[in-house]
Amino acid sequence: MSDLQQEKFEIEVYGYTIIKNVLTEDLASEIRDVLIHLDQQHGTDHRHLGTARHIANLPTYNPIFFQTIDHSKVLPLIEHFMGLDIILGSLNARIVRPNDPIQHLHGDIPQPLIKKSAEFPVMMNTVWMLDEFTPEIGATRIVPGSHKSGYAQTPEGMEIKNVQTAVAPVGSVLIFNGQCWHGSGTNSSGANRCALFAHYRKSMLMFQLDPHDRFPDEWFDRLNTRQRELLRMHHGLRAPHAADAHVR
Repeated sequence: MSDLQQEKFEIEVYGYTIIKNVLTEDLASEIRDVLIHLDQQHGTDHRHLGTARHIANLPTYNPIFFQTIDHSKVLPLIEHFMGLDIILGSLNARIVRPNDPIQHLHGDIPQPLIKKSAEFPVMMNTVWMLDEFTPEIGATRIVPGSHKSGYAQTPEGMEIKNVQTAVAPVGSVLIFNGQCWHGSGTNSSGANRCALFAHYRKSMLMFQLDPHDRFPDEWFDRLNTRQRELLRMHHGLRAPHAADAHVR
């Protein structure tokens, strides 16, 4: 069985897979340095089911993030489950600091869009590990098989016993069905845990954060054809689209 077949199998059965060595350590370190600088300028305290530093809409801040949009080791898996008619809903960063508390387990898809099968989810997520993910640093926790539960969120009063921790080296990428319950762990180490979070959604949906709003004109030619499609820029920068033109 090839690596790609194994990864597809794991996403179908468990709802997630981890691909190691997607980024070299040097490239991950370079991206991390850019992220730390951006946090000083644009970061905010984020309190969604936990606390962390948050930097939103990364493609509008630095072209170094473009390579994560359509990476050859990641995007084919997304397209296998979602098809080609998708967009990059958002590309953000989350920095979990020492002593930041655990993030509650949650799903990212609202109940009306939940499916009880692994086929054709409306959203898939990726977590790009710019630090080694360990339990001590607050690595992402995930519940295997929860993408097939039919519940958008963990049922009230139910104990969730089978929670796995996405332990992996720097440069790895966690890919998971957006219906999977997940959340960051407690950072009990003395270091920040830096990661990029990209999520893909069906193109009929709006962006979570519209990259057109402040995308620099001079960067447009740096995008390849597929990147433009995923950013809904294939008809040009700030071209209207039925799904989100009314908010531009």
